[in-house]
Amino acid sequence: MTTSQLAGTTAIVTGASRGFGRGIATALAEAGAHVVGVARDPAALAEVRERLGPAFTPVAADAADPVLAGQLIDAYQPGMLVLNAGAFPLPRPVQRHTWQTFSRNWEVDVQHAFHWVREALLRPLEPGSTVIAVSSGAALRGSPLSGGYAGAKATIRFLASYAADESRRDGLGIRFTAVLPDLTPETGLGRAAVAAYAARAGADVAAFTAGRGPVLTPAAAGQEIAGLLADPGQDKDAYLLSAAGLSPAP
Repeated sequence: MTTSQLAGTTAIVTGASRGFGRGIATALAEAGAHVVGVARDPAALAEVRERLGPAFTPVAADAADPVLAGQLIDAYQPGMLVLNAGAFPLPRPVQRHTWQTFSRNWEVDVQHAFHWVREALLRPLEPGSTVIAVSSGAALRGSPLSGGYAGAKATIRFLASYAADESRRDGLGIRFTAVLPDLTPETGLGRAAVAAYAARAGADVAAFTAGRGPVLTPAAAGQEIAGLLADPGQDKDAYLLSAAGLSPAP
């Protein structure tokens, strides 16, 4: 399957104004999809719109708003959802977090994924639709400098798996999968995390990054996600995403 299969389809991408979300929105628009991009920063969304033109419809809103998912699914009737929105974790060891900072990614990332997955099942989306929940490689390895981030991302993977089971049980024909990207300095969130972990290891950022091997870029992530959306044969519950591409997650 090629991304040309996406021409004429509609996708909603949350967190579309920066990082992986921007890369995903760009790849989908360039493949011929109409992309509805959701993010809180209207200026950043306007930049994406200026680059992608009418293939991109910006929606300045909080993706974790419990009403928004149903409103946009009803309005645009997408065949694809990419749930990428999330908060920047505070890069501190656990004893330097408060409960409020520790739980931030639960309140934003998990809540947002829950609302959108729920609406996809309740409406439901049309048979053959795909929902991709963007988790993190931290869901497997932990992330001791980001509070509850790793646990939140693990829960997003569980949510996608639970939804896939409900889709099968009810014969809905909706594909749900989670994608777990590798840590990369090529996004704002990743850049802060890499700097924090490099300092913790007593290394400079360049040496720390080089020691981790090839770097995943938002553009490459966008192409891999677009390929996954275009190919219904890729039906695992979760995939790891690195600079080498997608591979089934353990």
